[in-house]
Amino acid sequence: MKFKYLIYLSIFILVGLGLWSAGLEAAPRRVFVLPAVGSINPGLAEFILDGIRTAEKEQAEALVIQLDTPGGLDSSMRQIAQAIINSKVPVIVYVSPRGARAASAGLLITMAAPVAAMAPGTNIGAAHPVSVGLGKVDKVMGQKMVNDMVAYGRALATERGRNADWVEKGIRQSASIPAAEALRLKVVDLGAEDLDDLLKKVDGRKVMVAGKPLVLHTAGATVRDIPEGLRTRILKHIADPNIAFILMMIGLAGLYFELAHPGVVFPGVVGALCLLLAFFAFQTLPINFIGILLILLAFILFILEFKITSYGLLSLGGVISLLLGSMMLFRQGEMGIGISWWVLIPTVLVVSGFFIAVAGIVFRMHFRRSMTGTAGMVGEKGVAHTALAPEGQVFVHGEYWHAVSEEPIAPGEPVEVVEVVNLKLKVRKAEKSQ
Repeated sequence: MKFKYLIYLSIFILVGLGLWSAGLEAAPRRVFVLPAVGSINPGLAEFILDGIRTAEKEQAEALVIQLDTPGGLDSSMRQIAQAIINSKVPVIVYVSPRGARAASAGLLITMAAPVAAMAPGTNIGAAHPVSVGLGKVDKVMGQKMVNDMVAYGRALATERGRNADWVEKGIRQSASIPAAEALRLKVVDLGAEDLDDLLKKVDGRKVMVAGKPLVLHTAGATVRDIPEGLRTRILKHIADPNIAFILMMIGLAGLYFELAHPGVVFPGVVGALCLLLAFFAFQTLPINFIGILLILLAFILFILEFKITSYGLLSLGGVISLLLGSMMLFRQGEMGIGISWWVLIPTVLVVSGFFIAVAGIVFRMHFRRSMTGTAGMVGEKGVAHTALAPEGQVFVHGEYWHAVSEEPIAPGEPVEVVEVVNLKLKVRKAEKSQ
């Protein structure tokens, strides 16, 4: 009897193990696909990092980054490369579709991936570092930047078993090669016609993921796209330092116009929205707060111009503060960060001219004689309706008014209003028109 129970127990265990293994095989393998299109900036970096976290959370078989970039910021590139290296999910960088490129920072992102692939008709390389913005990099600093980039690129290529010598050439000489040559020179691991072809070719491939060997099982896997959210799309477009700077200037100009002409509403609403978008972009960029403070000081000086008679000194100080603040807005130590002179100078000139013009309009309005209300009656001419000795009635501005005069005025004589006191006019004789 005991032997019989042992047989039943063994059958039960075997059936349970069979059902468990069947359940495991029934669970579909998933591959996430993330489109990385456009310049490498904080917006795209955040999108890729979120995609890696999603793939890890969902325990995906792999994450495919479809890369098409002209390059971008060094800091964003390093952020992406570091996330790929430390990802718990295998990351495949696939330069696609046909006609796409992995230029500049895109080369190093490709080198960081456990699997690097390219579609036909794509190219990779041209990774010589450049500095974008106001500051000119001297020869020594430029050499340091190149050497630093070369060391980083060689480390990534060596780690993945790729052609580190050509990666150095791509950085120092801005060399660029098509997909077929990149495959021949072992700059990338494989070529693939499309996504399906890629998943078939990497199936069974052994890769190192977070320092541990792992075999990919991607054939027949379910493909799930990771689309860009609204926040990512907005941040990708406004994270450019030039765009963020222009948005800030438009925002300040709109608020300034609203303060100078209260009740217009529209410029204030547009200004507030542009400022919010600018500050949204600034949270991902290396901002120098001295630059922000100088720009705000310029804004305050322009406001004071139509409150205080300075004969243009406040406006001059505002222009200087605005120019200095714009030049200091971004920390120049960050390669690729800065405002182009072609954007900064025209923007500062236009915004400064707008501020000064609005201040001039407000200044003239303050000194213009009122044309309405009791103050607008001063200087008006009319006719004495009754004798004024010293009080009587006059006909001014189409109406009869009680009036008083320091000198006798006969009915029918012309009068001129010199003051209005409690709806009573103080008048004097006016010269008769010829």
